[in-house]
Amino acid sequence: MTAQGPLKGRAARLGRLMPSGPSTAARTPFVLLVVLLLGGGLITLLLLNSALNQGSFQLSELKKRTTELTDEEQALQRDVDDSAAPDALERRARQLGMVPGGTPAFLDPDGKVRGAPTEAAAPKPTPRTTPAAPPRTIAPPVVPPAGATGAAKPPVPPPATGKPATATTGTGAPATAPTTSGR
Repeated sequence: MTAQGPLKGRAARLGRLMPSGPSTAARTPFVLLVVLLLGGGLITLLLLNSALNQGSFQLSELKKRTTELTDEEQALQRDVDDSAAPDALERRARQLGMVPGGTPAFLDPDGKVRGAPTEAAAPKPTPRTTPAAPPRTIAPPVVPPAGATGAAKPPVPPPATGKPATATTGTGAPATAPTTSGR
């Protein structure tokens, strides 16, 4: 057994449990298992690294897109703020022909009117803001050719009394012309 002599006691019992000759188990399957585990770990690590890199590229692309959209949102918000400024609103209202309101009146809950309302007066137009009136063209009267039958009759001008004038249309039915009374 050993160079010191035979084993005694507990060491002798443990020595009997251990094989005394060369190992009979083949080492090839064990080595193959270790190589497969290491190779599988390396491939898994490579795939994981590739997935992380792809996610990193997507993340940087999304951050870039977010920055672009944030810049666009800020530009649009600046446009809205510029359009909502009081002087811009006033300028646009004047372009649409609106005028500042007069003195308002208020109604109490019991129905009494408080204050004296006044009508809004249009400011005097300045030459810069008032567009020039387009030139008026007057069309020559239509004269039917000689000998034509069934031609439409020219309209009758309204009387100076302010009442609606009636004229006959080509069908013989009377037509009503509007008045210029403003009401």
